[in-house]
Amino acid sequence: MRTLRSLPVAAAALSLCFLAGTICSRSAFAGDTAAAAGKPIIEAAEGKPLGDRIWALPTLYKNDDSSFLNEFRLVGRAHFDAFTLDSDVGSNEDWIVRRLRIGAKARFFHNLYFHTEVDLNAQNPDPLYSRLTEANLAWKFNDAATLSVGKLGVNFTLDGATSSNELLTINRSNLSNNLWFPTRYFSGVAVNGKIGQWQYNTGYFSSGTETPEFGNFDAGYFWLGSVGYNFGKALGVKKALLRADYVYNDPNLENNATRPFEQIGALVFQLDAGRWGFSAEVDGGVGFGTQSDVWGVNVMPWFNITKQLQAAGRYTYVASQDPGGVRMGRYDTTVTSRRGDEYSEIYGGLNYYVYGHRLKVQTGVSYVSLAGTPGTNDEYHAWQWTTSLRISF
Repeated sequence: MRTLRSLPVAAAALSLCFLAGTICSRSAFAGDTAAAAGKPIIEAAEGKPLGDRIWALPTLYKNDDSSFLNEFRLVGRAHFDAFTLDSDVGSNEDWIVRRLRIGAKARFFHNLYFHTEVDLNAQNPDPLYSRLTEANLAWKFNDAATLSVGKLGVNFTLDGATSSNELLTINRSNLSNNLWFPTRYFSGVAVNGKIGQWQYNTGYFSSGTETPEFGNFDAGYFWLGSVGYNFGKALGVKKALLRADYVYNDPNLENNATRPFEQIGALVFQLDAGRWGFSAEVDGGVGFGTQSDVWGVNVMPWFNITKQLQAAGRYTYVASQDPGGVRMGRYDTTVTSRRGDEYSEIYGGLNYYVYGHRLKVQTGVSYVSLAGTPGTNDEYHAWQWTTSLRISF
């Protein structure tokens, strides 16, 4: 990996984004995820903010009156991280291209949606192509039912159901890292929709051995069911969603695409009061093979200091029934391969939104503690500072 001092990278990213923020303005609070929900951007006319005009460029064609092609636009994301980690077993600092993807979305016959994206190896481009992340068709009957088929994102747990473009923390929590399926994209069929304040999502997916494209259909399946209710109107806030997720995963030992849990449950709550809010979850999984049962909690408060500057915090706790059942977070694995029985993390960070979630810089500090079975060598303590630049369109 290429190394670079994190301090200059962080300072440069912050300076550039604060400068750009004086040009690309937005009217909503940065924490309003509805402002960056990925809806097609109507081509901006003269006099619109520069940010609107720039982010309208990937929309190459749009005609709601057409009886065939209604819209075609390019989509993609470029995510960059710089981190410094200091632990009791070693230290590391580096920068990485966290994600680099390019693809396209199209809408036909008003209700038929096509979406495809590929993941690229930016730092080691031999080959440049890494994998196909999404390739699917979706027919929207109405708000109550959309049927999707192909390679799809599988959404459960708090962070697992949140796009990497819209995370309020730099990386997903280690609770999601342990129980959710970080491969994220699987071949299958799904139906989702909203009925009043209710929402649901259900799907059936292959969990066969991995390939860069659609995977092999040779190692079982899993089923996802999710249902939620938004109490926002009743409470007088923008959002107060309570959601339950359940996954049944065929315990096939040949499966290398999912985490080895036969059953996973998550109870998630998300509150958005406009200026402030928080999210919380309680998750658990029943392991198979050598994987122990695991459970944990995750709480994430946030507060909009200004229209563009946001503070976000997180506390995560993960525990396993048997020794060594909890795996470490992303950058901790650069200095240790240890697994333990009890994991906790405290995170505090700032997010600066230049153009909503489409262009933002994030910086955060975390403290991680891992406890193992007495008498083993599984204990671990670390401080980490990470700064990221997130671009999506």
